[in-house]
This record gives sequence, C-alpha cells and structure tokens, in this order.
Amino acid sequence: QVQLVESGGGLVQAGGSLRLSCVRSGRTFSSYDMGWFRQAPGKEREFVAAISWSGSTTYYADSVKGRFTISRDNAKNTVYLQMNSLKPDDTAEYYCATASSGFRGDNKRSRVDYWGQGTQVTVSS
Repeated sequence: QVQLVESGGGLVQAGGSLRLSCVRSGRTFSSYDMGWFRQAPGKEREFVAAISWSGSTTYYADSVKGRFTISRDNAKNTVYLQMNSLKPDDTAEYYCATASSGFRGDNKRSRVDYWGQGTQVTVSS
C-alpha cells in the first residue's frame, strides 16, 4: 500500500513563497515519477508539476513555469514543490501524486496511481 502525505501549505501574501513537501511510504519511492496537482473551488483538478524517478526530467504547467520548482530526495522518499512569486490565482488544494507509468505526455491526471490527501494553499492579494 502506498501512502502520500503532504505538508507545507498555508496562508501567504501575493508575491510570497511556500514550499510543499510530500513523503511517500510503501513501494520503492525511487522507481516512480512524482507530481503535484491542484484544485481550486469549482474547478477541475489540474496538473502543476512532475519529476521523473531519477530527477533528471521535470514538467511544468505553463501557468507556473519560472515560479515553481519541483525536486525530490530519494533518500528521504520526499518530493518538494518550491513556490515563489505566488499569486491569488494559485490558491487551491494541492495534491501530491505518483505515476508508475510516468508523467511524460498528455493527460497527466489519468496516469496517477495514488493521491495524497491534499494541503491547502491560500494566497491573499
């Protein structure tokens, strides 16, 4: 059984920064691509960022490119999302996810095997 536990969400002013963390337990962490998605009230869950199992390849939604950075520490079974220059539009519940088949290509949401419980990020204007 795989478990994903996110932390690091909170309330921040526009222009500020937050770092989300996701610890994975269960099957070998280093063999799986990891990603972050978010869901704002009344909207569908959308892809934010993903990283390959080796950390050599990253993917970002256009809306966060240049502001967010995804990274992983396989020794700690942890994936991070550093979020800088936050905007009110970034307000959402952020979910960690894992994909055994990888996140390369379209329809990244359909590739998810497991979801975390989510952590709330609120950006005030």
